[in-house]
Amino acid sequence: MTLLNQISIMFIPLIVGCILLYGTYKKIPTYERFVEGGKDGLQIAFSIIPYLVGMLVSISIFRASGALDFFLNFMKPFLDAVGVPADIVPLALIKPISGTAALGITTDLIATYGPDSFIGRLASTMQGSTDTTFYILTVYFGAVGIKKMGDALKVGLLADLVGIVASVVIVILVFGS
Repeated sequence: MTLLNQISIMFIPLIVGCILLYGTYKKIPTYERFVEGGKDGLQIAFSIIPYLVGMLVSISIFRASGALDFFLNFMKPFLDAVGVPADIVPLALIKPISGTAALGITTDLIATYGPDSFIGRLASTMQGSTDTTFYILTVYFGAVGIKKMGDALKVGLLADLVGIVASVVIVILVFGS
């Protein structure tokens, strides 16, 4: 085992130990605070369940209704003109909604086309370059009671669009199409 592996294995326990020692030094009841944090975590987990269910139902309806296939057929001429494979569009559409669904799509694309294919490289780059904007807004903003999230939605989706475009451009420049 290398030195780096040993350090990485010990890093989290070391941080937790330092926090506990610092809390003890400052005469903070660390165990009681830990239990309070656990209770707060459970309350937050229960409060976000309705948002998660709503998001998962929405994703299922979108895919099962055929709206995704309709959109792909509509976009195919434009995508062909700019050199973007239509197979990557579901990943670009799903990633802002669900990271797990996007990971499933990425896994499927890599299994179908291979990790060293243009689509495999593009899917991997896109997976790492975008975020789950709707998930963040519905779960985290909902958990803390933020109702006005219009500006955050615009900025998040703009960041996702920039990540998607940058993924395509960088993969084309680095690996070719």
